[in-house]
Amino acid sequence: MKKTALFIAFMAGVLTSVWAQEETKIGTFVAYGSEIENIGIGANAEFPIAENLTISPSLIYYFPKEEFGIKWSWFEVNGNANYYFVNEDNIGVYALGGLNYSSIKVSYDESLGFGGSSSASDGEFGLNLGAGANFNIGGSITPFAELKYVIIDGGQLVAGAGVKFNL
Repeated sequence: MKKTALFIAFMAGVLTSVWAQEETKIGTFVAYGSEIENIGIGANAEFPIAENLTISPSLIYYFPKEEFGIKWSWFEVNGNANYYFVNEDNIGVYALGGLNYSSIKVSYDESLGFGGSSSASDGEFGLNLGAGANFNIGGSITPFAELKYVIIDGGQLVAGAGVKFNL
């Protein structure tokens, strides 16, 4: 069994290196979430696995906000697949789909008059659907923009823009 698993891992590595036409990229970006109505910062990566196909994990941490004495904290973790249907020298346009995990924490303190402080948190899994574009300006830095909808209870539209660095 171990030999089979090692063989599959080896072949996946070989095929990835044969099919991969792009470089691995890591990046940082700024995002806006429509449900939380706040700005966040994020980090992402892009790993080519086949021609015109990449795996793109990301993390977004939205800045905490306070409304009427209630504090909100929100973050999301994403695992997307990007399919490039336009991959020219100066622009790469892709459709994305993947999984999302969103976590929210709500807390209030005794200043609300409830006689104490309390907090609660919740997390949910959802699906991502969207599109993005990389703008190849030459060199090792690639600006990008992305728009996705997170299919989750309440839903959220997320717009982001940033830069990716070729490794």
